Parts: sequence; C-alpha cells; structure tokens
Amino acid sequence: MAEVANDLYRTVERTVGGLGYQLVDLERLGGGLLRVTLDGAHGIGLEDCERVSRQLSHLLAVEQVEYQRLEVSSPGLDRRLKRAEDFARFVGKEINVQLYAPSAAAGGRKRFRGRLLQLVGSDSERRLQLQLNTEEALASEKRMARRGPKLRAHAEVPAVLVEITLAEIDKARLVPELDFRPARKAGAIEMGNAGSLGANSHEP
Repeated sequence: MAEVANDLYRTVERTVGGLGYQLVDLERLGGGLLRVTLDGAHGIGLEDCERVSRQLSHLLAVEQVEYQRLEVSSPGLDRRLKRAEDFARFVGKEINVQLYAPSAAAGGRKRFRGRLLQLVGSDSERRLQLQLNTEEALASEKRMARRGPKLRAHAEVPAVLVEITLAEIDKARLVPELDFRPARKAGAIEMGNAGSLGANSHEP
C-alpha cells in the first residue's frame, strides 16, 4: 500500500468535512485504486457514498491527482482509529493495537488487544489507557515472569492495564462486535442503518 501525501489527505479531508462527513482513512492500493473511507453521525449509506464520490471525482480532476479507480465506502465493523477524537468516541470498546516498536508496558510486545478505558494527557502527548483481555493479560504476565512461579487459572489472572501514547501507535482498529442472538419475531424488528456496518461502497 502506497502512502498518501499529506497535502492530498488534508485536501480530501476538508472536502469531505465540508459535505458533513468525517474522513476515516485515505489509502492508495494496488491497481491505481484510491480508497476513501467515511463516517457520519448517523452512519453512511449508498447515497452518501455517491454524493462524496461525485464531489471527489471533480476535485481530483482539478488537482490533477493520478489514480485509476476511486472507491468510497463506510468504515465497517473493524473501523480504523487514527485521531484522538476517534479513540475518545470509542471509549469502552475493545480494540486491536499495533505499535511501531515493542512496549515495555505491554510486556515487550508490539501487538495486543484490550478494552479502551480512557484517553488522558495534554494535546501534545495524548495517551490511551487499555485493560488487556484475559488472553492478552496472560501473554504479558508470561513475558514479564518467565522464570517465576506458574500462572494460575485464567479467572485468577489480575487485570493488566497498559498506557501508551498516540505517537507509539502504528495501527489501531475496533474489534468487531457480532450479535449471534436469534432474530426477533416479525413486527418487532428494529431497523438500523446498514451503511454503518460497512456494507456500502461506491465507485464512480
């Protein structure tokens, strides 16, 4: 995946923001594909994707940006988190995190999964506080005490909290929350916005 120039990212972000949406991600992929991922206060539907696609097609032509295909879509269940406001919005959710370098706070690991407890610190150094899930807590405990006494059962493993700065994070995504409960009876179904599930995309 090729990097997107900062100037192009900011230009697309301003355009998308002017239409009332949030730019989640902008990626250059193989085959000349330029992928734009959007979010909105009420989710993203096909009409939203088409509206943004038309506007961006005009913008990219004016700016003489080289690409073969433009794809505009909603973020999906495993939404990427990049900005401080993204993390603040999803406090309480479980996330996957990949760091640029191993973290001593996470047992010398680069990848881990946990529940986002809060976002703290000043604008110059915002930090995430995560509570690692049972499997992640066990992994960290093993790395920190490889020569110590054997670990007890999962249920007795104490909660492991880690704190990392946003600057340390290479990639972060929501862990999809899937509902496997039986469907409700006819007449009692609550309709939701399908666009918020990342099912919609549009290519001009």
